Amino acid sequence: MKPRRPCVTCGKLRKENERLREEVARLKELLEQSRRSGKRQAAPFSKGEPKRKPRRPGRKPGADYGRRGHRKPPDHVDETIEVPLPSNCPECGGSLEPKRVADQYQADIPPVRPRVTHFKVAIGSCCRCKKRVQGRHPKQTSDALGAAASQVGPNALALATDIRNRGVPMRNVTSLLDVGFSLSLTAGGLCQALQRMARRTRPTYDLLVEHVSQAPIVSPDETGWRVGGLSRWLWVFVTEDVAVYSIAAGRGFEQAAAILGEDYAGTLECDGWSAYTCFENARRQSCLNHLTRRTHELLETAKRGAARVGNAVMRILKGALKLRDRRDAKELSAHGVAVLRGRLEKKLERLLEWNPTDEDNRKLLKHLRREHEAGAIFLFLEDPAVQATNWRAEQAIRPAVVMRKICGGNRSERGAFTHETLTTVLVSTRKLGLDPLKLLPDLLRAPPGSVIPAVQQRLITIEADREPALVPS
Repeated sequence: MKPRRPCVTCGKLRKENERLREEVARLKELLEQSRRSGKRQAAPFSKGEPKRKPRRPGRKPGADYGRRGHRKPPDHVDETIEVPLPSNCPECGGSLEPKRVADQYQADIPPVRPRVTHFKVAIGSCCRCKKRVQGRHPKQTSDALGAAASQVGPNALALATDIRNRGVPMRNVTSLLDVGFSLSLTAGGLCQALQRMARRTRPTYDLLVEHVSQAPIVSPDETGWRVGGLSRWLWVFVTEDVAVYSIAAGRGFEQAAAILGEDYAGTLECDGWSAYTCFENARRQSCLNHLTRRTHELLETAKRGAARVGNAVMRILKGALKLRDRRDAKELSAHGVAVLRGRLEKKLERLLEWNPTDEDNRKLLKHLRREHEAGAIFLFLEDPAVQATNWRAEQAIRPAVVMRKICGGNRSERGAFTHETLTTVLVSTRKLGLDPLKLLPDLLRAPPGSVIPAVQQRLITIEADREPALVPS
């Protein structure tokens, strides 16, 4: 009896079966690691295992150390104390010989006592219409009397607003005011004060929204949020000068257009979220950091020839970033940058003609094809004012992510209104080079409906400087 010849098809199936078993085992291991990391009590921003060969902490020695800074002596001295030598040496008891006198300065906080202003408000009535009328001093911030006659002043409220907006819980803010400034305030009272501050700053918020909707370049982003335990989205729209925050019920085009306007015709520095593609009149620069991160994740699971697409994409994206760095370093002329940019575009077009069998590679090329057809990958090489990533929005949204870890969001719609308004005004005033602790007290004393004059004037100046660039040549 002749021996049976091995079946070629069976051999291929066995090899394929072995390969799939290995793949399933590897994916199970990754899934188990993910589950364990989810249950582990790790730091909020844990990045996994540390590097095997980390760089030495601290600044680099030599010329790369950077600017050497130290605390400068104060511009004034309130008290001078002579510190003489001791009578004898503390070690051996011998006599001491004076050589020189050195200076040392110590800036400290003196004991704080609140400054209390007593307003004796005159109340009367009109002889003709019998309407009740009461006086108002420019230093007053409210007309409330009776049970609400004892109030916290505008400087203290401005400081409490700033501290709370940095992520400090309400009770900790009231404790700081009590311990540091001898001001007694409950958490509920502080909450109502912040809501009142939000209502007074809302006209300034609306002014900032209008400014963002007319900005030539905006970097938007969004993250999950909670209001009353329900899912919401916190949006941020950042320009070079201001940042606007908005807490909305959705993550779509409608919510983005509520800030930018449906006809926004500037440039968006954004990630690949589909809502931004609905702005038909706007140009887009897709964040290269998001693209490289997505490609890197694809390469982590790619096997054999499936890694060719990811490696080719990484070479093109890194080449674009190197070209940007050379342009910014004045190593290339405008013509040289245009030539090299054209070569990168040709490489990308040839890559997009590939038809890979791997599903993840097909999805990646489909996304790149859509972005390239919209001119959203190499726009930053054409316009130096456009950033290659949406780092502005990422940095602006990071404090909100930290606060979300502390408080979980807002308890009510009124709290969401307060949060988006105050965060926008505080962040934008600092980006404009202004001090909100000096501006908010004057706003509280101004009539309702007023905007912060310094913010309005600064925005007018920015828009006036922008006008010549918008005139066609």
